Amino acid sequence: QVQLVESGGGLVQPGGSLRLSCAASGSIFSINAMDWYRQVPGKERELVASCTSAGSTNYADSVKGRFTISRDNAKNTVYLQMNSLKAEDTAVYYCSAAVRINGDTVNYLYWGQGTQVTVSS
Repeated sequence: QVQLVESGGGLVQPGGSLRLSCAASGSIFSINAMDWYRQVPGKERELVASCTSAGSTNYADSVKGRFTISRDNAKNTVYLQMNSLKAEDTAVYYCSAAVRINGDTVNYLYWGQGTQVTVSS
């Protein structure tokens, strides 16, 4: 099986920065896309940023120019650098990974447990 463990959330003032990390472990053969989502109570989970294994990235319009997604394939880890944070960035942030496990030929989608990010003065 595969586990995703997130870290780096917390409380930050508007205009501040945080860096989230998400490490995948387990019976991993390869990882395709690694993504960051966020969710606030009463709303659907939304895609924040995505990164392919080749390093191609995509961002939600609301975070372009402020957030940067990156990954270390050797460590099976994806990062989200969040700068110029705003109150509306407050949410639970989840990472996801499309993983091909050992002995299989298809990708399965795994999720982390979520980490709270609160932007407030």
